[in-house]
Amino acid sequence: MSIKALGYVRIETAKAEAWDHFMTQVVGVMRGDAPAAGVATYRIDGRPFRFWVERGQADRLVAAGYEVGNADELAALRARIARLGREVVDGDAAGAKARGVDAFFATTDPSGNGLEFFCGDKRDDVEFVSPAGVSGFVTGDMGMGHAVFATPNFEESHAFYKVIGFGDTDIPRFRFSDDPQDAGMGFAFMHAANGRHHSVAIAEMPVPPSGCIHLMLEMKTQSDVGKCHDRMRLHKVPESATIGRHVNDQTFGFYMQTPSGFDIEIGSDPLVIDPANWTPTAHLVPSEWGHVWTWQKALEEQQGESA
Repeated sequence: MSIKALGYVRIETAKAEAWDHFMTQVVGVMRGDAPAAGVATYRIDGRPFRFWVERGQADRLVAAGYEVGNADELAALRARIARLGREVVDGDAAGAKARGVDAFFATTDPSGNGLEFFCGDKRDDVEFVSPAGVSGFVTGDMGMGHAVFATPNFEESHAFYKVIGFGDTDIPRFRFSDDPQDAGMGFAFMHAANGRHHSVAIAEMPVPPSGCIHLMLEMKTQSDVGKCHDRMRLHKVPESATIGRHVNDQTFGFYMQTPSGFDIEIGSDPLVIDPANWTPTAHLVPSEWGHVWTWQKALEEQQGESA
């Protein structure tokens, strides 16, 4: 049993108008049809939606929805998660229809991060047209991208994701200082049954109120990424990390802050793996070049002022 790909994400927000502007004018995705009152959807391909944004009191990622192969696999996965002691909430027919799936259930990982699993994904013949001129997003068998969660109980959560069907791609321990006593921070980048380097990742840190560290979308070209970076600046969206290239998945891209506080990574040209024959790696640093984070800039400024 394995997980096919990341299919969609569900977000709760008290800033629905800001999300609409961010998605359409900055990221450059297309509005979809509203499946329910108070819900806006956004599409990047032939799926009716990839982003479900619902009005609420909080600002957080509610769940990342992952696809499995069929109803039997969904039932087996449900039973496995229940045996692990996680609460499982079965979706009803109306919820499945709204999500564009045959069936689904909701659960959480050991740190409380929201997950949904589904089968029977739907497509339509609506052509994707970006309001900002994006040439397109890379999806297909690799799904919409990836989600990265925080987990203070790292080993337990890593074991959970392995048991339910994800495979290890890169298991590093990053150190962000020169202090020899720095124990570093554990990460697990994990693949589904497709060529995307990771469809989920976890980092050893407290879970933020936003319920997510970042989501990633892959654009078709570096030019698309660069133009999105320009739109971020013109629309005064906070940049979280400058343009750079990662070591492990080779993605060229940058990070910016969503209206709900977590980040979105916009990238292109990543490494494509063979999930059936991949040997896990353990890289020592996250980036080959670039990716200067806002906290690094702030630290450098503080050090400059005290010098």
